[in-house]
Amino acid sequence: MKDLGTLRLETGRLVLRPFAVADAPAMYRNWASDPEVTRFLTWPPHESPEGTRALLEEWSAAYADPTVYQWAIVPKALGEPIGSIGVVSLKKDVEGAELGWCIGRPWWHQGFTSEAAGRVIAFLFEEVGLGRVAARHDVENPNSGGVMRKCGMTCEGTLRKAARNNRGIVDAVCYGILREDYEKGRDQP
Repeated sequence: MKDLGTLRLETGRLVLRPFAVADAPAMYRNWASDPEVTRFLTWPPHESPEGTRALLEEWSAAYADPTVYQWAIVPKALGEPIGSIGVVSLKKDVEGAELGWCIGRPWWHQGFTSEAAGRVIAFLFEEVGLGRVAARHDVENPNSGGVMRKCGMTCEGTLRKAARNNRGIVDAVCYGILREDYEKGRDQP
């Protein structure tokens, strides 16, 4: 396993890059202030662009740590962030990571999240050298599970009343993909 940090990644439609403090207005406007976007998340909607700016100052400083993986999701056609994706838990002892993401409502159901997650999964297996990538979602948010399935993840079960988000204590549906499953899927035509 190699700690590489948040490197710039690309897909056909997206640039995944470290956040900059200058992204605060777009982040606030595009998703961080929307209670519908944050409904299934662990942090409340941002109350002001200044709060978003303060968070991005923290994130920018954290990029010096090569175990931090936090990307802005930027459509090439738009040029500004519409969401975020990152490693919310890195478990070096088992060479595993758990991903989390959010994206602004105007970009829901367009494949952006699946595209970003697929690229991050590839990076974590191929370049960082992880053996497992996981994610989980609130049972009431099945669209997030759809993203996980599109990325080749397998549903591993539901943990009852095992997570807390803005809805309270909730059931969490757990997904995972192993490096060997990823490689097998990559070899298929």
